[in-house]
Amino acid sequence: MTKRNIEELSLLDDFLLGSVLSYPVIGPKVCKKMISIILQREIKELHIVPQKSYFGADTDKHGIRLDVYAEETQENDMEMVYDIEADKRGKEELRVSLPKRTRFYHAKIDADSLASGEDYSKLKNVTVIFISPYDPFQRNRMVYTIKNGCVEEPDLDYNDGMKTLFLYTKGTEGNPPEELQRLLHYLEDSREENAKDADLMSIHRMVQTVKQDKEVSLEYMKILERERMIREEGREEGREEGREEGIKEGKRDGYASGKAELIRIIRKKKEKGISSAETAGFLEMEEEEIREIFSLLDEDPDAADLEIARKALGFPESDKEV
Repeated sequence: MTKRNIEELSLLDDFLLGSVLSYPVIGPKVCKKMISIILQREIKELHIVPQKSYFGADTDKHGIRLDVYAEETQENDMEMVYDIEADKRGKEELRVSLPKRTRFYHAKIDADSLASGEDYSKLKNVTVIFISPYDPFQRNRMVYTIKNGCVEEPDLDYNDGMKTLFLYTKGTEGNPPEELQRLLHYLEDSREENAKDADLMSIHRMVQTVKQDKEVSLEYMKILERERMIREEGREEGREEGREEGIKEGKRDGYASGKAELIRIIRKKKEKGISSAETAGFLEMEEEEIREIFSLLDEDPDAADLEIARKALGFPESDKEV
């Protein structure tokens, strides 16, 4: 984790987004304003569940934790579900997996939203919203709207209630609404000078209230301290490894050995179906780093912990095992 003051965080940072949207009273207000601007329509009432978890059906099945889960009941009694995910990771292998990632999110939400014996017409409409500072599809669009349809009859009205929005903060193609452009710019860089309309200024004031909360600041400091301790432990093990092995690159390999112990813990959490968010909370680390390690484990499940550690640290390949 790059050491930053809490004031420097933006709403695209997992910690701040989660803190704001889980904050009493403030969370629902911010979420309501965000969704209203994104969908370009009035949102009356929302029920917010920050970091809603869906566990795997068994210990070897994948679970997820949604950043923000919100429910809306419209005037026609249609129930709507919104999942908002801020994603700052632009690595190619993670970017190309987004379609299947969102497919999995939709599946987990759907499986939990229909009670036994209920008619399929009661299935809630679900919109998953990904917000990122990188272009997910390399077309320079601010808004990518994904819906199911019929290949042979593109104009066929096929409404299964499932929709995904990918919002790219820097996109310019497609004539996106100015209000949305301002919101996405503010989410990426959450300073007062970027709160350029009444709604954003209202959001900014609420964000500042959360940032200035002593308990929120303390929690952020604990996360930073935990990361510092892990890195320091790795450095110390690197020094010890270098002394024991008497090799030129002992510090580097020892640091990887220290990291490998962390990989071992993360691997066990993943194998039990525990989500990256829950694992991050347990280890008091940034979820982004845990997700990257999860991705490395998915790419090569049989790789030794040390090998995964070396990849995570950006070290050259090695045939050493832990």
